[in-house]
Amino acid sequence: MTDPLPTPTPLRRPRADQARLVADVVRHQIHAGGYQDGLPTEADLAAEFLVSRNAVREALAVLKAEGLIDREPKVGTHVAIRKYDHGLDALVGLQETFKGYGEIRNEVRATLTVAAPPSVARKLELDPGEPVVFIERLRYLGGLPLSLDMTYLACDVGEAVTEHALEDNDVFSLIELVTGQRLGRAAVAVEAVTADPHSAAILQVPDNAALLLLERLTHLDDGRPVDLEYIRMRGDRITMRSNLIRR
Repeated sequence: MTDPLPTPTPLRRPRADQARLVADVVRHQIHAGGYQDGLPTEADLAAEFLVSRNAVREALAVLKAEGLIDREPKVGTHVAIRKYDHGLDALVGLQETFKGYGEIRNEVRATLTVAAPPSVARKLELDPGEPVVFIERLRYLGGLPLSLDMTYLACDVGEAVTEHALEDNDVFSLIELVTGQRLGRAAVAVEAVTADPHSAAILQVPDNAALLLLERLTHLDDGRPVDLEYIRMRGDRITMRSNLIRR
């Protein structure tokens, strides 16, 4: 006869720690596509996590403040917004990245030739003050702003790129079109930043909301750096994912 499974032991931790654990697990479930028909009741979540209803209530308040869930009397608790996965395993543009989620719409906010700031000139292997083409785009997915992209292009490439419709095309595909070369590699850095009031207004998020700042320096297949991007992505809409191999 098989021995019965042991009875789970309730978490004996401060309520704030219990609430954080519940919020973390529920958040991961939401990002994995769970709760399509709404979240369980407070009582059910308390029984599932072996915590008090007050701890569950605190956890749900955190998720509501993050904008992940909506709570309405007599309606229940439902997912308000889901994140999109942004892979870091391939060198692709935003339209290619999110082609399975819907149509990307670009609002071109600026296109001009400027003197390269020293840090930009260094990364693009140009002389300081040498002209570069600057492009700023606000990018939408599902009717909501997704990212604010600031792009510096080597002048010869940028001038040719801006002859094409930036509203409907990824810059990557246009670079390959105008140069006749494939893109080869990119160096990428991702960090968390808070939204300044100007960026917050453009991206339609609260001041000091969490953003992901992606810096990407892209080279042509022959090794020439041609595209330096600084992309502010809404932290409530994007999850960065990659597959790592231990060498």
